[in-house]
Amino acid sequence: MNPQIRFCRSFDGTRIAYAVTGKGPPLIKAPHWFGHLEAEWNSPVWRPWIEALSREYALVRMDERGCGLSDREAPISFDALVRDLEAVADAAGLSRFAMLGHSQGAPLVVEYAVRHPARVSHLVLLNGYARGWRRRGHPQRVEEEIQARLKLIELGWERDDSSYRQLFLSQYIPDASREELRSLAEVARQSSTGQTVINLVNCFFGIDIRDSAARLACPALLLHSRGCLRVPFEEGRVLAGLIPDARLIPLDTANDILLAKEPAFATFFEELRAFLPRPAGAPSLERFGQLTGRENDILERMAQGLDNAQIAAHLEVSEKTVRNYITHIFDKLGVENRAQAIVLARESGLGARKPSANGREKA
Repeated sequence: MNPQIRFCRSFDGTRIAYAVTGKGPPLIKAPHWFGHLEAEWNSPVWRPWIEALSREYALVRMDERGCGLSDREAPISFDALVRDLEAVADAAGLSRFAMLGHSQGAPLVVEYAVRHPARVSHLVLLNGYARGWRRRGHPQRVEEEIQARLKLIELGWERDDSSYRQLFLSQYIPDASREELRSLAEVARQSSTGQTVINLVNCFFGIDIRDSAARLACPALLLHSRGCLRVPFEEGRVLAGLIPDARLIPLDTANDILLAKEPAFATFFEELRAFLPRPAGAPSLERFGQLTGRENDILERMAQGLDNAQIAAHLEVSEKTVRNYITHIFDKLGVENRAQAIVLARESGLGARKPSANGREKA
């Protein structure tokens, strides 16, 4: 399940990195400001998320502009970040998909869904909000605290000593172990410079998507940590109250980033699976789990509409070898012919990425 890291160009030429893991219905996860596609893969905080989401979905993750493997020198604005999502969705060749927005990712996916209602089937929002800190009518002392935090980032973000970053990040996972917090701080260090973090924080502290949230047309599921220190539960209630027919589920945790060891993590995924049901008639995960990696690759290309010759050319094997693999695929899926296999594959979300003329997936 190694991530396939790819790159695309956004509207202004900024290079955006994204990764695809897993098989199934496509799910785009919005980025967050201390992300790094490679570093997250090795993190005890983020790796369980990637694995859990990739078991049942074709998960698309991305690095925010200025962060991770995306271009580090890029202008920051809320509109630009939404348009980066547009670029990744287009580059991945996805026509319709669900989206997951966590914390600051929530307003991004809400805005994207309002701009592209035909492409988004469902939204899942974790610890999301409609109003940035500066839009919530707080007293002056809150602005003073914000400025103090920004100064802390300026002075300590890039130091070898991780204590500054750990102090800042401790509010995101107050129930974390020392190793988990250290790991998150290391991902954050690799993600971006202190100035980029300041620019992103200032951007999101000033957003207000209340009008967009009220115009959202797709089903939305909101889950919010009761004791969240970064995004108060009340902000989740405000957002849920704005979105038509939204459902809000409280989570019994203080963590903004849910940890795999806590019950709230399991609750989140139970609710997500119930909200994003597999397509009617799709085969069980066990049947697809019997396929080898090569068989999955061939089935993906069959679902994309490629014939045996095109598949053979792409994989650099003979057509006879492809036919042998397809026979094994039929046996494992319990189908009698190519058409039945393609129907099952597409119902399970395979074939969503469009192939180019040479049979390779567009990226």
